[in-house]
Amino acid sequence: QVQLVESGGGLVQVGGSLTLSCAASGNILSTDVMAWYRQAPGKQRELVANITGGSSSSKYADSVKGRFTVSRDHAKNMLYLQMNSLKPEDTAVYYCLVEQLDWVGDEHDYWGQGTQVTVSS
Repeated sequence: QVQLVESGGGLVQVGGSLTLSCAASGNILSTDVMAWYRQAPGKQRELVANITGGSSSSKYADSVKGRFTVSRDHAKNMLYLQMNSLKPEDTAVYYCLVEQLDWVGDEHDYWGQGTQVTVSS
């Protein structure tokens, strides 16, 4: 089992910055993919950024490229999302996700409880 706790959300003005953190505990593997998703009111949850385990390669949604940076600290089992040049459309609940494969190759997804980010104009 994996437990995830996000922190760092809050209210920020347009153009401001925030850093989200996700503390992972339990059976975290270095090969797990970790990701940030977000869900705005009335919209579907969408991928913001993810980062792989081994090579630590990352992928971003087009809407955040160049503004957000995802990073991972394997030693501390932490995931971060540095968000710069925030826009009102970035307002959402941000969720941390761990994608883990078991020994037969089945994927198990673990979600945090979410942290609210509100960007005021």
